[in-house]
Parts: sequence; C-alpha cells; structure tokens
Amino acid sequence: MGTRRKAREAALQFLFQDDFCSKMEQDPADLEERFDHFREMYQVNRKARAYAIELLRNTLINRQDIDDIIRRCATNWRLERIAYCDRNLLRIAVSEILYSDDVPHQVAINEAVEIAKRYGSAESPSFVNGILDAVKKHIPA
Repeated sequence: MGTRRKAREAALQFLFQDDFCSKMEQDPADLEERFDHFREMYQVNRKARAYAIELLRNTLINRQDIDDIIRRCATNWRLERIAYCDRNLLRIAVSEILYSDDVPHQVAINEAVEIAKRYGSAESPSFVNGILDAVKKHIPA
C-alpha cells in the first residue's frame, strides 16, 4: 500500500473520529495538535503524516464548500443521511479533486473507491464512485 493511500486512510479515520467530538473541539487552527494526539492512539505511518495533514487541512478549511458540492451531486441523498465513513471519504476525495493539483481527478476517485471497499459497506464503493463521478462532471479538469 502506497504512502498516499495510508495518508488518505489516516485522514478518513481522523475525520470519522472527529464526527463524534464536540464541534468546539474541531477548530482547524489546532489541527496538528489534534492529529498528534490521534496518531499517539493509532499508528500512522511516519511518511504518510504530512500528506494526511495536508488533506485534513484542505478538507476542514473548505468543508462548507465541499459539503455543498456533495449535496448538489448526491441527488436523492441528504448529506446528514450518508453513512459517516462514506461522507468523510467523499469529503477527502472532493478536497483532493479541488485542492490537490498533483492528483488527477480519476486517481482521487479510484483511491476513494478502493478505500470504500476496505472501510465501507458492501454498497459503499459503487455509491462513492457514483457521487464522485457526478462531482467530476461539475468541476473543470
């Protein structure tokens, strides 16, 4: 498994955990401190940490815009009703599509689908793929 995949998985686990924390604890300004605490409890590959922080920073700072895009593309799904794992995986992938110039859109989508196979339900990979395909059509290449 590549370093970036490990970073994406760490970011997913961090965001999943964050969903269960008080909103007051989720200030992007103290992200690195919270991530250090997270990685003390869970093993995060040393080489993957920098990219995980970059993904998390982009995702958390731009969360409202990312969520708006997901809402537009997830027809017949309210964002709040999407499973925690799938929702956070979508956020990470949309963040990569929008803010990571060195990651082709299709790579971000493929990585999200592969991670969904590992962490999501049986339906997660096709669900994530469908939403991200719709996102890709709405975003200039």
